[in-house]
Amino acid sequence: MNTPRRSAADLRSQRWFAPDDLRSFGHRSRLRQMGYSAEEAEGRPVIAILNTWSDLAQCHTHFPQRVQAVKRGVWQAGGFPVEIPVISLSEMFMKPTAMLYRNLLALEAEEVLRCHPVDGAVLMGGCDKTVPGLLMGAITADLPAIFMPAGPMLAGRWRDQRLGSGTDVWKFWAERQAGCLSECAWRGIEEGIARTPGTCMTMGTAVTMAAVTEAIGLMLPGASTIPAVHSAHERMAAACGRRIVEMVWEDLKPSRILSSASFDNAITADMALAGSTNAIVHLLALAGRAGVPLALDRFDEISRRTPVIANIRPSGDYLAEDLHDAGGLPAVLERLRDLLHADALTVTGRSLGDNIAGAEVLDERVIRPRAEPVSAAGGTFVLRGNLAPDGCVIKPTAADPRLLVHTGRAIVFESPADLKARLDDPALAITADDVLVLRNAGPLGAPGMPEWGMLPIPKRLLEAGVRDMVRISDARMSGTSYGTCVLHVAPEAAVGGALALVATDDRIALDVPGRSLTLLVDDAELARRRAAWQPPEPKADRGYTRLFLDETTQADRGCDFRFLERGGPEREPEIF
Repeated sequence: MNTPRRSAADLRSQRWFAPDDLRSFGHRSRLRQMGYSAEEAEGRPVIAILNTWSDLAQCHTHFPQRVQAVKRGVWQAGGFPVEIPVISLSEMFMKPTAMLYRNLLALEAEEVLRCHPVDGAVLMGGCDKTVPGLLMGAITADLPAIFMPAGPMLAGRWRDQRLGSGTDVWKFWAERQAGCLSECAWRGIEEGIARTPGTCMTMGTAVTMAAVTEAIGLMLPGASTIPAVHSAHERMAAACGRRIVEMVWEDLKPSRILSSASFDNAITADMALAGSTNAIVHLLALAGRAGVPLALDRFDEISRRTPVIANIRPSGDYLAEDLHDAGGLPAVLERLRDLLHADALTVTGRSLGDNIAGAEVLDERVIRPRAEPVSAAGGTFVLRGNLAPDGCVIKPTAADPRLLVHTGRAIVFESPADLKARLDDPALAITADDVLVLRNAGPLGAPGMPEWGMLPIPKRLLEAGVRDMVRISDARMSGTSYGTCVLHVAPEAAVGGALALVATDDRIALDVPGRSLTLLVDDAELARRRAAWQPPEPKADRGYTRLFLDETTQADRGCDFRFLERGGPEREPEIF
């Protein structure tokens, strides 16, 4: 890339430090207060390191060490690193869901970058919602930024079995509920399923979003799959520190990288990996921040032409460290080069095509040949119909094939509490052919659209050997989950979507190959039900949750705040 290099006088931070006035005297003197000399801090690019570490961020336990490596890289390249902690979104511990707070992290990231004397940013995240949250804020702030992923855990272990977090939890819990697994065995799995720092090592949301970030051009090549505890991960962190300094001199900002082409590349990577359904919601939000037109149907268009070639759980057999050892995302993308916009710019200053050139597949059991894919079509399909006029999604590679075309009787649950209370009630007759429907679990109904979409199967059916049923909701599900789960139904029930009108004993027709979801109730009856429908009471009347309820869009638009979707450029802060 032939871009003129900027001079020190062009640095944004110099507005704080360079003038010979009283305010800049205060800025410089406080640097001295913190122990920095003029040679260390002045005239260098100031690099913000946005760190989402906390004592309850289970995926980020290694970040106190990694931030030192990032700082080392910044110093090596002639920059001045400053660590700025931002809210940590723990997928496991935050309730009702970390998704409720994704937009809060995005808002915080945007504002801390805007209000501080910084020229560029390294974004440290990994646990599911930290990735889109940091990216959304950085895109809007539009300073040079590079993403440093947490990396996946190493494989878990129980007895002679190799465990994948999330996916194997659901599998063994079903066996536990069916009476096929002892408490002792269950405790053994608990101790062995998450043994190192890092994110889930299946193709859950964390690994998916890391791969999507690499494919879209905001991460160093090959970084998305490096296991958290590998020495290569620390070297990558230092490389991020070095590269961001160069990006500042090149003025290489997200607005120069992100385009319709780069989003197509990200979606192609997602589909080839059979990635988490959550990636759709997050990519829609990122596109909204970037001002790039992106509709839900674009995901299905790309899915139809993209084979699933990554044989990773829950849609396959292997884990993220196997994907890394097999060549990582560059090998996956090189195998699909003709489906990519190879000329799209990336944080390296080179094109995506240059980044992946010559990448080799080292294990074709893990990264399949295109002639022998896991699935001929991509990992996520978009469905429409009178039950989801604005769309819904399903991951067919993780579903029982016999259920992909299915008509069944609806069993409706008003909330997760209702589901928990009645699912195993002997008085509620449920068969394996029925369709479980959960509503009021969407962006506003829950609120926050939690990962409640992998509805549990009734215990008596588990005991009879049933392991999958058609399940429909306006919720999300973990990317580590599996089953015939129709998700993200839009509009959601809480705003009067058709899901609010379904009654137990209605018939629902699912046709995944035909991309349709139909409530088999005539229009006159639906009109009668709609006239009688009453909206639920808001889940909050103050604070951040009230802001979320007032401003959040539906799933088909990314669940972002309306007032943060792309508008005019924000003004730089005034310094007096």
